[in-house]
Amino acid sequence: MPHSGTDHQHHISQQFNKDLTMLREHLMQMGGLVEQQVSQAITAMTARDVELAEKVRDQDKQVNALEKTIDREWVNVIAMRQPAASDLRLVVASAKIVNDLERVGDEAKKIAKISIALAGLDVSDSARGFVEVRNIGRQVHGMLHNALDAFARFDTETAFQVIKEDEVVDSEYKSAMRSLVTVMMEDPRTITHILNIMWVLRALERIGDHACNVSQHVIYLIKGQDVRHISISDTESLIVK
Repeated sequence: MPHSGTDHQHHISQQFNKDLTMLREHLMQMGGLVEQQVSQAITAMTARDVELAEKVRDQDKQVNALEKTIDREWVNVIAMRQPAASDLRLVVASAKIVNDLERVGDEAKKIAKISIALAGLDVSDSARGFVEVRNIGRQVHGMLHNALDAFARFDTETAFQVIKEDEVVDSEYKSAMRSLVTVMMEDPRTITHILNIMWVLRALERIGDHACNVSQHVIYLIKGQDVRHISISDTESLIVK
């Protein structure tokens, strides 16, 4: 007996839902991996753990492989399923989020490489800059975790809190950089060490920016509004509607 039109539509709907579910699952898997990379990169840096830093660096291959898988999946969904409305926003947001996550992985890899270089320098664990790395590192790791949680739970309020926190991180980053420049000027022997610390702080600041981007994509997914170029207050007004 031939299938009815209704049966055919039901089959397509089931497969479409499977495709979307797989896309989200792979995206969360990638998010978990880069979140782990960031955490381990910060630990490797502050604990002078070369073995852990090398592990972070090597995980980059897994992140890149997941990025390619997710890219194939969202392209396939658009080409084969022609999603509409909220489903299309999920696909578009996922495509943007995967790009930010890949860049987070790149920044974690940079921190790991610098950690390996710093381990070869004759500096103590109490040397200037490690406190700043711990503090800002803890903040941006929390931002990334919350941004991914906001995506998993379709939570605009958590996403908005991440966007707000990015301003705090930016302020602390600028303050830390000014302080470290003063240290270098006062003691030229610290220049190599401090420059490496500055590159790490820059990588952490960029991770915060990408976590903010992920949160903006989450708001777009849920509200259908692009908040990348509007003020914090306007974004908040959109959230509370």
